[in-house]
Amino acid sequence: MKLLDLYAKMKGELNQIEQELERSVSDDHALLRDASTHLLKAGGKRLRPVIVLLAGKFGEYNLDLLKKVAVPLELIHMASLVHDDVIDDAETRRGQLTVKSKWDNRIAMYTGDYIHGKALSIATQLPNPLIHQILSKSLVQMCIGEMEQIRDFFNTEQSVRNYLLRIRRKTALLIAISCQLGAVAANADRVTANRLYRYGYNVGMAFQIRDDLLDLYGTEKQIGKPPGSDIRQGNITLPVILALRDTNIRGQLLQEIEAIRKAEGFPDTKRAIALIRESKGGNLADEMASRYIQKALRAIEGLPDIAAKKNLIDIAHFVNKRNY
Repeated sequence: MKLLDLYAKMKGELNQIEQELERSVSDDHALLRDASTHLLKAGGKRLRPVIVLLAGKFGEYNLDLLKKVAVPLELIHMASLVHDDVIDDAETRRGQLTVKSKWDNRIAMYTGDYIHGKALSIATQLPNPLIHQILSKSLVQMCIGEMEQIRDFFNTEQSVRNYLLRIRRKTALLIAISCQLGAVAANADRVTANRLYRYGYNVGMAFQIRDDLLDLYGTEKQIGKPPGSDIRQGNITLPVILALRDTNIRGQLLQEIEAIRKAEGFPDTKRAIALIRESKGGNLADEMASRYIQKALRAIEGLPDIAAKKNLIDIAHFVNKRNY
């Protein structure tokens, strides 16, 4: 089953999630409401809610209960995007103006905080304290990941290990707990929840590596923003770290990155991207993403052979080959 087929099959459930998302950020304060719904209306893959619902199939499936997991997780993801666009000084996201571009940085920061608050208020309706503990610890780790990324802006000496630790916190963890909390909320056994967590973690690692590859190898139409956004704002991603190991281009690439760092306004990244594409960095990063996907698939081998398992396998393959 293709991913679009899965979404079509889950249309009724996802429509309810979408309605809850919109309802959750509706507020009497017009500016907060408009800014919060701006990104929501731009769409998105809704990967985290889909994974929550599929994980819930391995326990006592209850959509009304699972919505209280899926909606907060998607809101947390949305809030992080609003904040990221301020840090990255991004003009567009998903082909639309970012909140910070349409309004300003101050509105964007408080909008992100507001969305976070809404997420937590919904999660408090869940009676299981384990869910609250997992969620709060993950939020702390996500913040640490963001701070580490800021700390390492334009750090061309960082290691692959540093990068992997950063994306574990920044991206993989939220996808991992989407699987885990969907299972926990549905009263699945601990072994099942742990297997789903490992699946989500490895899919999340691959997802971020693919995202970083798309930023360098994709088109503006594919990714909804100008290519090279990461390196333009100083985020040295895995393909760049691996490209810098190529002695044939290392010197030139270091010069280009330094020029980008010193540039004012909107620096030109075309030469840097061309050098990275000449190296083996992209292929090596691609291979690493594929290895994470294989780990994800192995993690759920022991789960019952229900339709949701096949759906999770399809999602893993989509992440491995995605081009948007």
